[in-house]
Amino acid sequence: MSPSSSFTRLTMGTTARIQVPEAEMAGGRAAALERAVAEALEVFDEVQATCSRFDPGSALSRANAAPGRFHRLPRRCYAAVLSAQRAYAATRGRFDPRVLGDLVRLGYDRSFEHVRHRQAAGACGGRRRELGPWRPSFKGAAGEVRLGAHPIDLGGIGKGLAVAWASELLAARGVPVHLVEAGGDLQTGPVPAPGDDGWHIGVEDPAGGETPVAVLELAGMGCATSSTRLRAWRAGGRDVHHLIDPKLGLPGGGGLSSVTVVAASVAWAEVWAKVLFLAGPQIGGLARRKGLAACWVTASGEVATSPAMERHVIWRR
Repeated sequence: MSPSSSFTRLTMGTTARIQVPEAEMAGGRAAALERAVAEALEVFDEVQATCSRFDPGSALSRANAAPGRFHRLPRRCYAAVLSAQRAYAATRGRFDPRVLGDLVRLGYDRSFEHVRHRQAAGACGGRRRELGPWRPSFKGAAGEVRLGAHPIDLGGIGKGLAVAWASELLAARGVPVHLVEAGGDLQTGPVPAPGDDGWHIGVEDPAGGETPVAVLELAGMGCATSSTRLRAWRAGGRDVHHLIDPKLGLPGGGGLSSVTVVAASVAWAEVWAKVLFLAGPQIGGLARRKGLAACWVTASGEVATSPAMERHVIWRR
């Protein structure tokens, strides 16, 4: 891999990072490139300001407070809700952002650094009733959305979209060779560095080991991982995590520790990583039927990949 420069910002509860090969900064292009990177990093701040469920003043929080009414949303927030609806339709409800009430019931009612070390007082309870079809309404010309009967959480897909939008902005500003990453979601630019076939991406060991479970080579692709390693806590005397099965209202993904998906867009990789994680033991069959490039680690530490992932793997444990 070519040497690269890294630019970071603390945002969205994680560190957003943009890498650009040092060769791209030569020839008097450094100043223009740094302006483009600064603009791309601002995308994360914009998504956080408008789509956070923890900020009562955010556009999403205001819409969640009265989900049965139409609300005018900022451009990025409107696009995020629309993307969530498209993901819901494409996955036939396997991805469903209406799990906010379940997360709150389990104690995830504030940013995770305040949840990690506390015991949620409420009992987990059993499965809830299914929510029925999600049919939000959109007024595109006015930028207005009516969410429906239930509030929504845009955390995962919002982060994936922020990464994708930052990458698109860099390419539009003449920086096609780049890597954008935030919280394990990443997008590689449409053009690999000269002399390179792609970026080498380590798939993190969900058990916390320093050695990755696999190394991928990606160019012009997105990658996302769903894992219980970081966002897990105790509620009602039970270990719980943030990956909620929308049919049950409870943490899902039995038998799995992490799932990584590669797709053209990191936002879709994020969606399918969660869907595959929630499939639990059926993950292999679902990944094959959908033609998804996936790598997963079971609770016992076994590493497996789908046929579509093999072309991206350059090393595997």
